[in-house]
Amino acid sequence: MKDHRKQSRRSFIRHAAVTAGSAAVATSASPVLGANDRIRVGFIGVGNRGSQLLSAFMQNRDVQVAAFADCYEPYLSRDRSKVHARFLDELGGRIPQMGENFSSKVDVYTDFRELINRDDIDAVCIATPDHWHAYQAIMAMESGKDVYVEKPLTIALKEGRKMIDVAERTKRVNQVGLHRRASSIYHELAPKIQGGMLGKVTVSRAYRISDMSPLGIGKASHESPPDGFDWDMWLGPRAERPFQYNIHPYRFRWWKNYSSQMGNWGVHYFDTIRWMLGEEAPIAVTTTGGNYSVDDDRTIPDTSETTFEFASGSILVFGVYEGSGGRAIQGEIEIHGTKGTLSATERGYTVTPAKPGQFQTWENQMEPIDRRLDMREDNTFRHVRNFLDCMKTREECYCSLETGHRSTSFALLANIAYERKKRLEWDAKNERFTNDNEANKLLDYKYRKPWELS
Repeated sequence: MKDHRKQSRRSFIRHAAVTAGSAAVATSASPVLGANDRIRVGFIGVGNRGSQLLSAFMQNRDVQVAAFADCYEPYLSRDRSKVHARFLDELGGRIPQMGENFSSKVDVYTDFRELINRDDIDAVCIATPDHWHAYQAIMAMESGKDVYVEKPLTIALKEGRKMIDVAERTKRVNQVGLHRRASSIYHELAPKIQGGMLGKVTVSRAYRISDMSPLGIGKASHESPPDGFDWDMWLGPRAERPFQYNIHPYRFRWWKNYSSQMGNWGVHYFDTIRWMLGEEAPIAVTTTGGNYSVDDDRTIPDTSETTFEFASGSILVFGVYEGSGGRAIQGEIEIHGTKGTLSATERGYTVTPAKPGQFQTWENQMEPIDRRLDMREDNTFRHVRNFLDCMKTREECYCSLETGHRSTSFALLANIAYERKKRLEWDAKNERFTNDNEANKLLDYKYRKPWELS
């Protein structure tokens, strides 16, 4: 297994552009693209989600796939037959089919820094686990690349602000993969809801429900990683630990050092709801829950519910129910106002007029609505296309780093509230808790050397 901490001093200095101030701002590294210019894209992380994004980029004629970087060699060779049998047996549906036809030679790297340091790449698409996003995106922007980075933006809140600062300084186009921002349904709804269609909104809800009891992600012992898998590189800035088969691939989503279901699923709904309501951040957050019915190695709860409070006089409730089944709401988000209740997905929405409650005699204040798209939209493709267009115009994308950071913050605050077992009050301007110094210590973490953000 390669140890990336033992690189030479010369090599480390060559790759140190990720450290703020370590390199000149590379705003001219890639020329301004014309409307008909092909965009050369490098992909970091080409597993499950990375392969989906690769497909979306390849559907655009102005894209040339230039290079891949991944720590698992079968993903680089795009040969599914070389994937370890245990990966295929346990996670077959999460292992990409691969076998794509590329119009030109694609270079491959086991070390993403070699890809980023190339001068002939215009943009980098990052679909690695959450704990890698900040380092790779910052290094790419410092090296003059525009960046498409998957959600959730970060694993620690302070990483997000560092990414935004670098983007502003380097003037790089950036897009966070919260693809509901490309949905025509939600583009239609946001001004209507903010314009009072539902009246005064008091409650919004969303849930992630997946009954994983009783075995969840299973239990596994420490083992050697399979051939061709660079575990030390996969860990990156996180603490050294032995490999387990129920961490990678994909199941890192249930390990708090690498991801969470708040970040994996919740961030989509936090982003959509706060967009619909025109909210930036909560003023307080409370999370309750625990491990109630799933017996596995996870380090996140199987059951939790978070309440976010807004200064405008509204709450957002999000539940992760992985220890039970059933259905909590209609649609993927539900917004309750004094005039009516909205249930919405990317495919359409309904609005049900409110009925008068106790002691009230008013009539319905609005007509019912049932709106459906004639054809399903591919919002991952639309989101990618928006990024490519903005690379040429240098305009802001649907979901900038600032937007993605604010939405990811909801997930990270929820996780911290769960750890602290208390209602936490949040100062969104200064991005700190005002009633718990111990919670503030959880807004960042110390990177394992030689990985470092300053």
